[in-house]
Amino acid sequence: MTTFRPKYITFDCYGTLTRFRMSDMARELFPDRVAPENMDRFVKDFAAYRLDEVLGAWKPYKEVIRNAVRRTCRLWGIEYRDEEAVRIYEAVPTWGPHPDVPAGLAKVAKEIPLVILSNASNDQIHRNVAQLGAPFHAVYTAQQAQAYKPRLQAFEYMLDQLGCDPKDIMHVSSSFRYDQMSAFDLGMGARVFVARGHEPSNPYYRTHEIADIGGLPGLVGL
Repeated sequence: MTTFRPKYITFDCYGTLTRFRMSDMARELFPDRVAPENMDRFVKDFAAYRLDEVLGAWKPYKEVIRNAVRRTCRLWGIEYRDEEAVRIYEAVPTWGPHPDVPAGLAKVAKEIPLVILSNASNDQIHRNVAQLGAPFHAVYTAQQAQAYKPRLQAFEYMLDQLGCDPKDIMHVSSSFRYDQMSAFDLGMGARVFVARGHEPSNPYYRTHEIADIGGLPGLVGL
């Protein structure tokens, strides 16, 4: 394998670095309205609506969550409670990293600047980043870009801020639908898929696959 040393390593945050607990919270909040044998399907529908909510014009992430919860409840014919959507939104900044993240990031950060591009609001993301255990050169949000991933506008904002070409970037994400396909379309120099288990692998869109962030240093010769 040829080692690629990018100018920047860019990351998705939620799911890739931070343990994203949307599914856990749905399982916690809805057992009074969704039978145990149906919960997996409910969780998948909630995820599908969250993706659908970010594909258009930018709106606050609080609205993304509220709309996704409301639409999922309507699909299932169950009661929607606004306080539950608020509870989910307010929980996001409290979520910490996957166990493998701090050590892997810290090793790479000594040699290559790290950057986050996250579908987050400005008032959420910095509490999550503070728990990742490594310094970041920059943290960009959908709120700053006025666009959510997977829209190319979000990635273009990051590239403009960094002042670099896509080919100089190694982008790391555990999601094809939010990150990997867009990074491929933009011609990112390398695309690393972290196999967290919430999406199957797709070799067409990735250049490397790792089980966790502990595998990242080896991809850049560290």
